[in-house]
Amino acid sequence: MSLKIGVHSANLHLFLASHWPALFNGIAVEFVHYDDGRESARFLTRGEIDICGTGSTPPIIAQADGDEVEYIAVSARRPHNGALVTTPTSAIADIRDLQGAKIALVDGSFHTYLLARLLDGVGLTLRDVRRVELSPSASLTHLLDGKVDAWIAMSPLLEKAISKKFVKIIAECGDKIPNRSVFWTIRNRKLSASQKEDVLSRLITLGREISADPERAARILTDARTEHVDLNTWSTAIAARDWSIHAAGREIADEQQEEADTLLRHGDLSREIAVLDATRL
Repeated sequence: MSLKIGVHSANLHLFLASHWPALFNGIAVEFVHYDDGRESARFLTRGEIDICGTGSTPPIIAQADGDEVEYIAVSARRPHNGALVTTPTSAIADIRDLQGAKIALVDGSFHTYLLARLLDGVGLTLRDVRRVELSPSASLTHLLDGKVDAWIAMSPLLEKAISKKFVKIIAECGDKIPNRSVFWTIRNRKLSASQKEDVLSRLITLGREISADPERAARILTDARTEHVDLNTWSTAIAARDWSIHAAGREIADEQQEEADTLLRHGDLSREIAVLDATRL
């Protein structure tokens, strides 16, 4: 049986893996493409995929919803690949000015967690803002048209918007959230220890090869018209990112637990969870 790996454009590691010949030589792999990383748990529970890669939030929501999540690997921190932005002429100068503001984001992703942590710092909650669910490209359009007041932006559209002076940064991910990619499964997929170690090893190899040849990755993403950005924008974004991959362990459990507790406190998680139960220790 093939190992079914879920692929969507927001997880660049696995998207690039699906276009990286020879990476999975020696094992049978099927790449299953779908549109939205927030749907990963549904694909896992239906047996349509065996493993996926998302931001930090979807596995937390899946565990709260009753899935037996198991973390396999994580990317390095990405402090500059996400930010809260607004237009250069906006009256919003800092997080305190967000009360009542309309904020474009992909809700239920790391965007929600970043927003919650930023609001924490000034005594506000997610209930004090108006969240507007929009795709990244639509978010930029709505911001420039004045239909929203701020936007949780991410790479590569973040770099594009900055380079064209469309936006000003109010706050980056920075030290607020780790902003990692996480690679995970659920226990009823019954992946063996050797399968999980094999996937980890090949993702580590992929990260090294992308870092060694960022232009190759940029060409793949440009040709795929991912986010409709040009080769130069992709090249800049890829060169600035740490592509290393690591096994999930106690540090990741602690980070994910902090996120779960934050979302619960803000009313965005259905129940309390113990993330340590889901890590590969």
